[in-house]
Amino acid sequence: DFALGDAQRLQARLGAADRRKVDEYLYSIREIENRLVRSEKLELGENGLPNYERPAGVPREIDEHARLMMDMMVLAMQTDATRVTTFMLAREGSDRTHPNLEIPEAHHQLSHHGKSEEKQAKIAKIDHFYVQQFAYLLDSLESIREGEGTLLDNCMVMYGSGISDGDRHNHDDLPILLAGGGGGLLQGGRHLQYAKNTPLCDLYLWMLQRSGVAADSFGDSSGPLKL
Repeated sequence: DFALGDAQRLQARLGAADRRKVDEYLYSIREIENRLVRSEKLELGENGLPNYERPAGVPREIDEHARLMMDMMVLAMQTDATRVTTFMLAREGSDRTHPNLEIPEAHHQLSHHGKSEEKQAKIAKIDHFYVQQFAYLLDSLESIREGEGTLLDNCMVMYGSGISDGDRHNHDDLPILLAGGGGGLLQGGRHLQYAKNTPLCDLYLWMLQRSGVAADSFGDSSGPLKL
């Protein structure tokens, strides 16, 4: 509301395409504000007391929380407030339960599945849930026009984990998703496999160099990954 007057005066001097971009930006701001206000209202039980204690402003459901954070990330990218964002959906030792998926066991406990088909099925269900949140982020970036394409066309978005099998705590054969067009640097729709013991930092180094960072190494990299 504080900046609304300035925004309206700015729009009066803009062409149709630029006015549309400002409208998209203002709508995104207001939508996030409304969601934060709703999440701050504690849900009460039948006795009139809060069902549980939680920090004000944190949504109760994990998917709503994740998507709220992602919306703010997209908004920051859209306005060029930043060009780099990171977001951790869950750490490797997460003991989060997923009642939304009808999975009461802790994620970390299930990851030590001991080849149990039942536990592996639940892990797969949790993995699918998290990938759905990643897809939401990609859809949000894709929905924003930028130049001749979309914001996603001009981004590199990586999703993955530092452990591929929680039962063995192994750090090889990591399943990594790299999405976006990277400003024309990335070709999607491919499944690439690399030689055993290829450092993940090789990918990080490639992304840094393609983003204009003058880096010869990163972590335990052996050189930029060939994509």
